[in-house]
Amino acid sequence: MPSHPLDNSIHSALSGPHAHFAQRRGNALRYPVDMSPFTALPDRPDEADWKDLAALTGPGARVVLSGPAVQPPDGWEVRALVPLLQFVDDGIAAAPDEEAVRLRGTDVPEMLALARRTEPGPFLPRTIEMGTYLGIRHGGRLVAMAGERLHVPGWTEISGVCTDAGWRGLGTRLLLAVAAGIRERGETPFLHVLSSNENAVRLYESLGFRLRLRTANLVLTSPASPEPSEVGDEP
Repeated sequence: MPSHPLDNSIHSALSGPHAHFAQRRGNALRYPVDMSPFTALPDRPDEADWKDLAALTGPGARVVLSGPAVQPPDGWEVRALVPLLQFVDDGIAAAPDEEAVRLRGTDVPEMLALARRTEPGPFLPRTIEMGTYLGIRHGGRLVAMAGERLHVPGWTEISGVCTDAGWRGLGTRLLLAVAAGIRERGETPFLHVLSSNENAVRLYESLGFRLRLRTANLVLTSPASPEPSEVGDEP
């Protein structure tokens, strides 16, 4: 039976709507390193796929895989297994927000600073290119943002939800505004959250998100001296 596209959402994105961002070697895929740390393999990678991933990322590189549980071959060092919960829209009250503004490339320095202060997860100089990001300013200062990350056929991930101290409610408003934009395109919002973040889990459930999948990010170090692959580089 074919897997659901959200079961291996990074692979679904990089082989689908985000294929124009994909750096590829054989069946191994990754985002540009200044956009996202995520890499992807097929649901059931074979030895050649792992060799391609090692060649794509380079020796001794930090690699983040997400999706179906896989056992890396010898030479790969497992650094961490980060449990995640995947939630999907199940009737949330998505709505535009009158204070929200579309964030642009000129806003990236402020977005990076806000992400450093609040640590919502990976946010890099080119992350904004992955989808629409909305923000709210007070006194001219960016105090909250939320946006789109993975684009999977029929689905879009909400990510980068963060607010400065004292402005917590704004994050929820922006999340619902981003969700409204996703729905307008005829797609369904989804998101990921750390299993250990009980406050966020309760919030998402209260908003109308439904738990769909328990998954994990596997953080690895690639082999120090990867074997050369027989598969050449692809665009």
